[in-house]
Amino acid sequence: MTQISVIGSGVEHETRAEEVGRLLAERGATVVCGGLGEVMAAAARGAKSAGGTTIGILPGESRADANEWIDHAVITGIGHARNLAVVASGDAVIAVGGRWGTLAEIGFARALGRYVVILEPGLEVAGVPRARTPEEAVELALENA
Repeated sequence: MTQISVIGSGVEHETRAEEVGRLLAERGATVVCGGLGEVMAAAARGAKSAGGTTIGILPGESRADANEWIDHAVITGIGHARNLAVVASGDAVIAVGGRWGTLAEIGFARALGRYVVILEPGLEVAGVPRARTPEEAVELALENA
């Protein structure tokens, strides 16, 4: 089964992240995320609304930290270093919003050879393709997974 990592942050991006999660689940992909709030929770919520499966890779030491839409929680206890595990666990990566942690995840993903697509509006990263809509982002990720 295909696993797609959804990365990012920012409450203003939750609607698009939820749509990405739903579309991925409808296409049979498992959604991998950081397991916490904002974009991560929205993507997981969207996946669950379509009957999908979610994996949350948590920075802390407690499964209780996971948002309520996570099916499988991976406890790392390694803080921000878990960003590497989030993107390594996906066959491709969709970035929705985000700040420094998302930028680090994009860098890790590209270093690992993972396909990354940034959903508009998003971070400006040279050489990383961009998608105008959640549908386009999901299509690109699945085509290149």
